[in-house]
Amino acid sequence: MGEKDKKDKKKRGSQLVVRVHKDERDAFVELCEKLDTSASREIRSFMRGYVEKNGKK
Repeated sequence: MGEKDKKDKKKRGSQLVVRVHKDERDAFVELCEKLDTSASREIRSFMRGYVEKNGKK
């Protein structure tokens, strides 16, 4: 494994697979696009807020 590969691997985060109804997902993604953001960004923001609110830092 080259040095670049090692650095890239350190930058990668984890994935979380969440199953939702297609209609809910589509509505969420569409709204995010209208608000010029991404679904991933909004989910990460929610997660950070949830952890902060519940005192698990």
